[in-house]
Amino acid sequence: MLRTNIDPNKLDLEERVVTINRVAKVVKGGRRFRFAALVVVGDKNGHVGFGTGKAQEVPDAIKKAIDDAKKNLINVPISGTTIPHQIHGQFGAGNILLKPAAEGSGVIAGGPVRAVLELAGVGDISSKSLGSNTPINMVRATINGLSELKRAEEVAKLRGKSVEELLG
Repeated sequence: MLRTNIDPNKLDLEERVVTINRVAKVVKGGRRFRFAALVVVGDKNGHVGFGTGKAQEVPDAIKKAIDDAKKNLINVPISGTTIPHQIHGQFGAGNILLKPAAEGSGVIAGGPVRAVLELAGVGDISSKSLGSNTPINMVRATINGLSELKRAEEVAKLRGKSVEELLG
């Protein structure tokens, strides 16, 4: 998992429960049920993270997932209301294609991906799920894609050029 140095206490984070799953462990006396929760947190201003938690009760699982998500925040470069460029995020069998969209087009994305993008603060984006539709893999693939985004200034600095040379 990604470990960053973004302080969650300084941000006004919003939580969104993506999925809750009942899992069972089979023991001699029958089945033991627990709940696994997947939660996305973000400040709608370029910071987003996700976490998972498992407990015997749903509220405890959600609380654990929120604590985990706050430890895994990433910074998302946003240009205007969209992302700087097209990106392909992958995790396991989950593949997500994220494309910048014109202003006013909104967030065009399915459930788990929509939660990540909205809490990251992306207002206009088009996305397509190309692989697994398992919520955890879709969230991880989306986070992977967003973490690989680069601003034009960063790319220009890496290549030793000015932004005008790069874009012009």
